[in-house]
Parts: sequence; structure tokens; C-alpha cells
Amino acid sequence: FQSFQNVGKEKNFVFLSKKIEPSSVLETAPLFAGLKKELARMKFSGPSFTESYCWPPVALGCDVVAISHQGNDPLLYIPPVLTLLQLKSDCQALPNMSGVSLILCPGWKKAQLVFDLLKTYRNGCRHLHPMLIILGQNKEAASQVEIRGCEVVVTTPYNVLRLLEHNTWLLCRLCHLVLDEIEVLFSDTTEQVFAILDCYKKATAQAQGNLPHQIIAVGTQWNKHITPLIKEFMNDPHIVITVMEEAAIFGNVQQVVQPCMNHNRTAELLKILDFTQRNLQKVLVFTDSVTDVEMIHKALKSNSVVSLKKHKESKCNAACVLESWRKMHSSGTPVVLVLTDDCLQSLGITDATCVIHFSFPSPGVFGQRLQSLSDTFCTGIKGSAGDQEHTKGKSVILLTESSSCHAPGILRYLKHAEAEIPGELYDLTARVLESEKDEKFSKPLCASLKTFGICRNRTECPDRHQINSSIDTAQNIADEMIETRERVTILPLHIVHATNYFGRIIKKQKDQYTVLAKEMNDYFKVPGQRISVNTVEKSVSYGLCEGAIWHRVQVVETPAKDEENVCKVTIKYIDEGRTSQVNSDQLLQLPAKFQSLPPQAVEIVVCRVKPIDNEVEWNPKVTDHINHKIKGKLHHAKVVHTLGRTVWVDPMVGVTNLPMMKMWINEYNIRSEILSTGLGTDNPEHVGEIQKLCRQIPVLDHAERLEHFTKENTAGPEEVSTPQDAPIQENSAESCSSSVTLPSSKPFIISRIQTKAEDSVHQQKGCHPLIKWFQDNVTVTLKVQILRAADSKCEFSREKVAFSAYSEGKLYVADLELYQSVIAEKSTCVIKDTEAVISLVKEKKGAWCKLLKDKNVHVSLDFEHWEESEESEDERPFTVG
Repeated sequence: FQSFQNVGKEKNFVFLSKKIEPSSVLETAPLFAGLKKELARMKFSGPSFTESYCWPPVALGCDVVAISHQGNDPLLYIPPVLTLLQLKSDCQALPNMSGVSLILCPGWKKAQLVFDLLKTYRNGCRHLHPMLIILGQNKEAASQVEIRGCEVVVTTPYNVLRLLEHNTWLLCRLCHLVLDEIEVLFSDTTEQVFAILDCYKKATAQAQGNLPHQIIAVGTQWNKHITPLIKEFMNDPHIVITVMEEAAIFGNVQQVVQPCMNHNRTAELLKILDFTQRNLQKVLVFTDSVTDVEMIHKALKSNSVVSLKKHKESKCNAACVLESWRKMHSSGTPVVLVLTDDCLQSLGITDATCVIHFSFPSPGVFGQRLQSLSDTFCTGIKGSAGDQEHTKGKSVILLTESSSCHAPGILRYLKHAEAEIPGELYDLTARVLESEKDEKFSKPLCASLKTFGICRNRTECPDRHQINSSIDTAQNIADEMIETRERVTILPLHIVHATNYFGRIIKKQKDQYTVLAKEMNDYFKVPGQRISVNTVEKSVSYGLCEGAIWHRVQVVETPAKDEENVCKVTIKYIDEGRTSQVNSDQLLQLPAKFQSLPPQAVEIVVCRVKPIDNEVEWNPKVTDHINHKIKGKLHHAKVVHTLGRTVWVDPMVGVTNLPMMKMWINEYNIRSEILSTGLGTDNPEHVGEIQKLCRQIPVLDHAERLEHFTKENTAGPEEVSTPQDAPIQENSAESCSSSVTLPSSKPFIISRIQTKAEDSVHQQKGCHPLIKWFQDNVTVTLKVQILRAADSKCEFSREKVAFSAYSEGKLYVADLELYQSVIAEKSTCVIKDTEAVISLVKEKKGAWCKLLKDKNVHVSLDFEHWEESEESEDERPFTVG
């Protein structure tokens, strides 16, 4: 059955596997009376078009599959399920035990939303006790869950499986199983969902008493796994689809993409029509211009193909065209109608057997065109006997070089429909996506990419997934902020979520911000120095008092002022990282002397941990726990990567200072704290993904850097600030174009200016390889990351190592001045396939606090061997508490 209904000016489509009488008015909807009153009290505007078809079969206890643009809205099923729970037959199905409804959601966030809705509408129901179950990986938590007295359980597939390990009887009581956002459940948790369905099927076969069983699946897209769901686990379900494109997939419409040149479309069309003419077909040829309709009609006529035409300028009206369409087919003549998209609604054709997209369709137009095939949609499940006997509708897309505009959307649909896709469409889409990357280039760097090293939906994510050096390194962490990467002191002040914070890096000796904060407080204590601001300007810094503390803030957004010339402005606390809204009259002029210190807030990301169950966001329980534990408290951290004002750390530990004993005690490790909640898991690829991302930053070659330095800075080389250690990178072959973390805004030289006395090989223009180092009491080991080194040279002296080699046609040079002396004749260099290993024998035994006299962006500590180094107690970055 197919049904078309006009609702206002919109024409709604619904595909039904069985006839349903819609219930479009709340007063007559098949809901419990108390629930109707509660919905009316909450000013519920429905039922919507889809709800009017979904509620009746759900309320009757039938199995239902509903696919709709509204398919992620829990109100598609909550009202009728709550109505069923009020029936005595459900409550008394088993002696001394009530039935349970289980709502499976794709993640904790959706589960929380559904749970909140159930709590909202339970006022209209008797004795409704919903329960939200989100468990960690700790087995004890699952064993302690009590479900007695609960009618509705809301959870996720992973959590159900954890529950079933300890509560195998749960599914024996199950009356109603709801699969919310079915396409996401089957896409992300296919194995888990089918495991639950198998258990449910076995439980229902063994169930005692007259317990009702119902499965409801709702979503926005058809999924191939819905077919086995219907065949193996449902009982003759009602299928309701209100999205034309999804109905076409269920209806088994064959999608064909025919590549051709734009100037050759007409010839290609004639070939297709020659094939269709062998059978009695009803063909629609769609295009987006009147000129194309006339041209195609003329070409068909000259090739002896009988055709009709319709566009907004044609003399023949819609009724005339429709009559000819039907008469030609009934007389046994193949029918071809060429038309523009704007004529389809007036014609209302639904019995075409083939549509040809002469002009490449936009996603919106595509659905409208497919609607003309709806009479051919198969109502049986794909692969069934009825499906084999059914004549399939066919949709043919002419793909040309000028079809790029809507290529990505059509490609996504064809993949979803499991159609054969030619390479030309992939190529066209790749070019479009590349241009879209350029459009995203000014957007913020994707937060998920920074926090977890991956973005699971790059296509739809609005943010950037590549480095833009003008944004990402424009505000670099000042060189003096990080004294040693092996241990920095961090004060987290604003907690975004469990692994992402904003705060300050505190210096060991005289912290500049501490001095500034005292000076600001002393200055603003004098009432006469608190000068109000008449006009608030965006991006300007001001002073703001909170309690007894004065802050530096920057205006982010300024809305229109009210009648009293006061407005709410959005501000950012530039030394803490948080944002807020305040009245504009609270802002005071900030003297220039308080603006000279750069903003002190840095973004901090804790590495190598992510949410369990492939969740994309941290559960609030974890964030609240970490927020309570770390906010405003000192921590020590090891910096593994920097980019602009973002610092990646691993580990980050809470510490307590014992000044009398001159030592720090480690209280906790943040990563371990997260893992102990059971809601976090290991993320070993995180740092590697960040390093790979940051290799995209181009680095000026030596000559360009020197030119930049001499033009913009007249100071001598000794006055130039040294840059921070570079991000740790895995492939030295990338170092010629890899990134470095720039210090503040000063120009700099990455490698020292060489003198005439140096070896001639080092005067050649070459790349500096990436080097990782570690030590014990006797030796220092350097791992030079270089692939298949050729013509290598390694020269040792008492305070210097000079290494050079070719790799894949490029020259790599490292000229290192050592912090302390070595025994040159005992030092060695061994060339391996992926690296050169340099072993330096120390002249004096003991730990070195650093490798080089001066910082080098290409040299970093080898964290994999860090724990093995036998550093003295005073030099050890993290003292054992």
C-alpha cells in the first residue's frame, strides 16, 4: 500500500507494507487518557505525519519498523509503549512479576534523553518506574544492578550484554524491545544487537505464561541488517517508511550510474531507451531545463521513438499528458515522457517502471523523481519469493564531467543502497571533497581529532581536519612557559570534559602571572582607578572583578545594546580559558602594563584514553569525577606534543608538595583515574595520530628562515629566543616538511648559523633528521630516524657529534653540540634499516639533565625508554611518592 496525503502545502509520502488507518488528532489517538492529558499540558503539537501511522500498530502490540526523517525522535514510540504498559495484561503476565520494556539506544547521550522523556511523561501513567542503566567495564557494577519494580529499562547494547552476564532472567520478562536509531545500532554495534536478539528469541521460546512480545525498530535510514531482523525475529511487522529514498531501497529499485561526456548524453539516452523498448516500459526522462526537454523530444522523434513532453511552457496541460500516458501503455505501446522536475507534482505519476536522470539530480530532487516509481516498490522482504516475482523499478543516472555539485550526496546514497558505483563517481566526489576541505580551512580544528586522535564522521563534521598554520600556530605557547618537556607544572582551571582542560603552566621559580595578578589586585583596590568602559569593542581586553579576584578578559561577542546602553557581552578569561556572559558595565579599562604579558591559558589534552563502547563523548559521570578531583590543583605532566596553544600530556599526575622534605608526592594519575571508573579504555593510537596530523605544517627551509630573521629582527643571534622541542614524529623522511612549535611571536632560526670552519658537508642544504635519545649512567643513546641511510658519516669529538646521510635522494644533516663530554674513540654509530643508532660513552658517569647545550626542535626524549633511564632522584621528572 502507498498513501499520499496533503498536510498544508506539503505533500507527504508514506509507504506501508500493510494498511494502517492513521490517527492524526491527539484526542482520538490510541493513547491512555492520562497520557493524552499530560501531552496536552506539555503543549505537544503532534501527532506528526509519521507518528499518525506509527502509533496505531505500536499501541495494538504489533511489531513495527518505522523509517522517517523524524526517526531519531523517541516520541515515535514512547506514547504508545507507555499506553501498553498501563494494560493489566502486561502487568499480570507472570505470577508476582511484571513485564519489562527494554529500550536500546546507540549511546549514553541518547539513552539519557529517552530516560528524561520517560520521567517527563510518567505523570500521565500509573506506577511507571523507568531506569537508566549505564555500566562501566567493572564487573561488580553489573552484578549489583536490581531491576525489580522497574517497567522500562533504557540502556545501550554493550550494557545489556554486561547485564546478561549476571541477570540472564532479564529477557525472560521482556515484553517490548525498542531499537532506537536502528541504522546507528546496526552500523556501530551489529554484533552486539544480534547477540541480544538471539538471546531474546531463545528466552521467548522458553517463557512461561501469556507474556506479550513486541519488537519496535525506528530510524532515519533503511539498513541491510533490518532484513534479517524482520525475517528471523519479527512477527509479520508493519513497515512504515515516510522517506522516499529509503522506500526505494526497501522497494528494491535498481540504481544504475552511466558515465558519459556531457556532449554525448543524448546518444547515451538513446542507447538506454533502445534497451527499454524491448520490454513494455513506462519511462520518465527528467531534466532541469525547458531547452533540454525540447532537444530530447526532438532527438527521440528523429530516432522513431514515440514520446510525450511536459514543461511549464508547454501548451498541453497535465490532464492531457496523463491521459496520453495511460492510453499508450494500455494499447501496448512503450511510453516515454520527457519532463522538467517542476511538472512532476501536477502529474502525480507513480506507475513508471524506469526513470532516467538526464540532468544530475540534487538529493532533494532525487527523492521526488523516485516517487514516480512507487507503484513498483516491492512490498515483500528482499530475497523472498514475492520479491523474485516482482518487476523491479529502475533508476538510471547519467554521470558527466559537470555533475560535481551533488556528487557526494548521491554517492553516499548509492553506497547506502549497495548499488554498483563506477570509478568516475568516486573521482568526481574526491575532487568536490578536496574543494570542501579548502572551504573548511578557516574553521576550528576538530575537537574530537585533538582529544581522541580521530573523528568518526569527517564528512558531516563542520570543523577542520588538517593543520592551518596561520590559525593553529598563530598563538604559540611562549618559549618560557615550558622549561623542560619532561616535567611541567600545570594548574587546570576550566574542565571541558574528562581529558580536555584549560589552565596555566606554572614556572618553578618566579611565575609571571602570579606577579601580574598581585599587581592587578593592588591597582584595582584604589576606587579611582576603576574606570568604566563607555563602548565595549570586540577582541579588546578589559578588567573584570569576580569576588575578590581581578581577571583579564577579552570580549568575544557584543550583541545590540538595550535602552539603558547596557548589554550582555560574551567574554573569554584569557588566563583561564573559560567563557562567560557579563553586563558590559562590569568591564573596566585595563592599563597597557597589564596587557604586555601574553594570555596564559593553554589547552591541555590528556593522551591515550577514550570512552568505552566506541562512544564519541565522555559520560558526565567521568567528567564530574575528574572536575572534582583536579580543578584548581597543581599537577605535574610530561609534554608529548604541542601545537599552538594546545599541549598534549602523558602522564599528568596530581601532586602534593612537601617543602620541608624538598619533595613532591604523586597523589593520582589522571589517566588511571579515568580507567578506574570503568567508563574509559586505552587509546594507544592517540599520540601517533596527532603526530601524523601535525606533519602537515610546512617548515621554511634554512635560507627562507634566515631571510625572515634578518628582515624582521635586528638583534644578534644570541638574543633570539629558542623554540620549543618539536612534536615527536615517527618518520624522519617527513622532517623536511614537518611542523615545529613556534615560540610566541618572535622570528627564530631553527639551526644555528654555521661557520666557515665547519665541515663542508654541513654547509649543504639538507634536512635535519628527527632524533630521540635516552641514557643510563654510562652511555647516551641517540636514535636517528632515517630510512635506508646511504653514504652515511658520523664524526665524534669530545663535545660534538656530526651525522650526515642520504635517504631517498635527500640529504639529512645533524650537527649536535653536547651538554657534557663524551669519549669519542669509544662512541659508535650503527646503521639499521629504519634508523641510525649512535651510542655515546660518557666521560663522567652519571645522569645528564639534557642532551644538548642549546635546544633543538628535532631532538626529543625517547619516552619509550624513559622509565629505563637511571636518572638520579633529583633529576627524575616524576618522583615516586
